[in-house]
Amino acid sequence: MPKQTVAEQYVDLLARAGVRRMYGVVGDSLNPVVDAIRRHDALEWVQVRHEEVAAFAAGAEAQLTGRLAACAGSCGPGNLHLINGLFDAHRSMAPVLALAAQIPSGEIGTGYFQETHPDRLFEECSHYSELISSPRQMPRVMQTAIQHAVGRRGVSVVALPGDIAAENSPVGGAELAMPLDRPAVRPADQELTRLTELVDAAETVTVFCGRGVAGAHAEVMAFAEKVKAPVGHALRGKEHIQYDNPYDVGMSGLLGYGAAYEAMHECDLLLLLGTDFPYTDFLPRHVRTVQIDVQPERLGRRTQLDFAVWGDVRETLRCLIPAVQEKPSRRFLDRMLDRHVHALEGAVGAYTRNVDKHTPIHPEYVAAVLDEEAADDAVFTVDTGMCCVWAARYLTPNGRRRILGSFVHGSMANALPQAIGAQFLDRTRQVVSLSGDGGFSMLMGDFLTLVQYGLPVKVVVFNNSSLGMVDLEMMVDGLPPYGTGYPHTDFAAIATAAGARGIRVEKPTEVRDALRAAFAHDGPALVDVVTDPNALAIPPKITSEQLTGFALSASRTVLTGGVGRMIQLARANVRNVPRP
Repeated sequence: MPKQTVAEQYVDLLARAGVRRMYGVVGDSLNPVVDAIRRHDALEWVQVRHEEVAAFAAGAEAQLTGRLAACAGSCGPGNLHLINGLFDAHRSMAPVLALAAQIPSGEIGTGYFQETHPDRLFEECSHYSELISSPRQMPRVMQTAIQHAVGRRGVSVVALPGDIAAENSPVGGAELAMPLDRPAVRPADQELTRLTELVDAAETVTVFCGRGVAGAHAEVMAFAEKVKAPVGHALRGKEHIQYDNPYDVGMSGLLGYGAAYEAMHECDLLLLLGTDFPYTDFLPRHVRTVQIDVQPERLGRRTQLDFAVWGDVRETLRCLIPAVQEKPSRRFLDRMLDRHVHALEGAVGAYTRNVDKHTPIHPEYVAAVLDEEAADDAVFTVDTGMCCVWAARYLTPNGRRRILGSFVHGSMANALPQAIGAQFLDRTRQVVSLSGDGGFSMLMGDFLTLVQYGLPVKVVVFNNSSLGMVDLEMMVDGLPPYGTGYPHTDFAAIATAAGARGIRVEKPTEVRDALRAAFAHDGPALVDVVTDPNALAIPPKITSEQLTGFALSASRTVLTGGVGRMIQLARANVRNVPRP
């Protein structure tokens, strides 16, 4: 085997691990690696404008495929820019390997130009962070980093000085095993027996689902049917469980709607399936609770459990379904489904009347039309803030669509970078970025990346010239909004000047045609929709007690704003319920 440099071996190992592109910004300490990618047939260098975008893009790619993705930053400030996107990837359980280039190895510890210590800096947002200080560490450090990222679902960081990258690697050391597929985890027999006893002893059962139910839709439905359980979900569980679900009672949490909260609090037994739902105020304190999760460190860290089950949701339910007794009564389930419909009917009228005449445009209307016009297999990337509200309420999952956002880390400006990673995976698949004007303007420079690579991402900017969610948070706390407004900006003109298709929308009658034109355009397009900044102003009935924060009653009142086609789905479920 011919000799390889450390950089060449690094790139070769990435390719063997299934990585097909590396996102980053070039710099001198990265030069040996970038040049090795230039000469490698299986790997592509994706030049972005900001390293934070590189990390977000890699994280999106990893979330969509479940496979390892990669990004890189040059020494010092270059790799420091990665950190926010890596935090998001790590908290989203996205397997990402980040290369943090380092200053010349002989200068480390001397206060050299651009010196930082990335192997220390990235410890909090990674499962593994290590410095390669000698060619002899390759490829074992790389193998360890890859196994941590894939096996533990998160970020690994390898710090590599540029001079070490240019040295020759040891001969014959690269043929190492790298298992890239995760095994299924089944609970022990005694745990399944105890779980079966708890389910059988409960007269009423509610299921609450998070992202961990991905791939287990059929099993959740079969279990819910057998024990007559209403099924609620967190935001990250929406895309995996809400479609084709006759037991759906909506979403709980700050953006919640429907009867999920009541179903969780009024049952005898609550099953938390694959969820790390962080908002403890929305979890019941006096209901017997069981949590099933493949990540054992998450068991019981949000609420007190009566029983914790370590296992994949799918495998656990496959074992549980034949073991539990069928519940004879649907009374609790039917009552929750009826309550779900009534709750949605009460919310559906707000900000949805006379939408064809109202200017500025109701953002709810934009989201509803977008849901109707987008492809059945579209990938939606969603900015943090009010765009999360619109995604939760209006985007209809169907088992083929995907919805990505910074749902755990809660970073601004995630939607456009994640759309870049999603679109690089498949240029023929529709990718739509739901961007707030605040988030979009924060990393707007990488709209040029769409133009440079001809990525046909469609960016829909909800342009209300404000940080709408922060406005809302301040008002709920009884504070006047301050520091949240932006000068009015014509983002469509900026997109056009950048070489993309820019469409400005100021009237509700123009929304549908604008979206259709953008979707039909062969290339990147931006639809700049001027939306109502007061769409979620606090109604006059809020009490002084509710102004103390996002308590349940306050969040329901403040965030009432329609629920799109959710009401239609809920009505269909009630209509199809067999009655005695």
